Amino acid sequence: MKVKDIGEQGLLRILQKFCPAEIVGDDCAVMATNPNQSLAITTDMLVDGVHFSDRTTGPYYAGWRAAAANLSDLAAMGATPLAVTVALAVAADTAVEWVEEFYRGMTACLQEYHTPIVGGDVVRSPVVTVAITAFGQVERDRTISRSNARSDWAIVATGVHGASRAGLELLLNPEFGQNLTEVDRASLILAHQCPKPRLDVLPMVWEILGSEGAMEPPLSPPLTKGGKQESNSPPLSKGGPGGVKSPIAIAGMDSSDGLADAIIQICRASGVGAKVDRTKIPIPDIFSEVVSTEKALDWALYGGEDFELVLFLPSANAQLLVEKIGGGAAIVGTATESTDIWLTDSRGIYPDAILKLDRGFQHF
Repeated sequence: MKVKDIGEQGLLRILQKFCPAEIVGDDCAVMATNPNQSLAITTDMLVDGVHFSDRTTGPYYAGWRAAAANLSDLAAMGATPLAVTVALAVAADTAVEWVEEFYRGMTACLQEYHTPIVGGDVVRSPVVTVAITAFGQVERDRTISRSNARSDWAIVATGVHGASRAGLELLLNPEFGQNLTEVDRASLILAHQCPKPRLDVLPMVWEILGSEGAMEPPLSPPLTKGGKQESNSPPLSKGGPGGVKSPIAIAGMDSSDGLADAIIQICRASGVGAKVDRTKIPIPDIFSEVVSTEKALDWALYGGEDFELVLFLPSANAQLLVEKIGGGAAIVGTATESTDIWLTDSRGIYPDAILKLDRGFQHF
């Protein structure tokens, strides 16, 4: 059997057997460092020709995207970034100017979030490869995980989806989008080359949930499809003198691999299903001028690299959060007791369809 036979998700399931079950499975590993706070750790690898190329990004924006991907993972866990380390593999004949521009791009992104590069490694390789490890800090009762979602909670997308995919199309196919203005073309290209991790959303989440944000009663482990309790679910976070404190009433991850991927991953981790309304998915307004309705939906669901957050939380809190974020944030659906994940149409034009992981980008 080859890796290509089991695919990316199959390979991940094998590798997770070598890690503590209570640690892996989210955008970051979260490890307690004291009774009230945890260290969030994430590693992301980028390979020339797979994740970036001079044809679409260039070294500066490749560096920016590399940093943004890691910061987005921290945001998905509710964590504040502390620092990153960078492992760089380059060929001996790589231009020094390329390396410097790459680091300038990383630094420009990191500086917006007061995050330094504190070390790393450099090795020789026939293919330029970058592995970044980011460290963040999160209060234990504010950790956002994928496994917290409950049925009847609303599903929030913090911004528009599909813009990065459209930007990539413009870079790969200059003939595409000829009727766009230069401003609109530049905005879509920038969405691909210079994504913004949504760390800005976290203060809004904490303000809305506040002291009332903890689950009541305390959560039991999520149910599997067969109705059994997950034995490897993370333990409830410890409070102070009051004893056990419930997890905060929110679940989520980032949409770097696509909106559909995020919704499916959260549902699977939480043992719930979802109904996602295609009419509610936030898509750039200018899509109507360049692509069909179906293509726009496909890019929004499966295009990836938008680096928005996808959050499940109680409906009233979700509505407040969407109003506070503005700028394309929307409630796109609802979690259900069934484990099926449906794409629906509130207008009744299109038939319901099952959302699947295999339509998005997979490494194998």
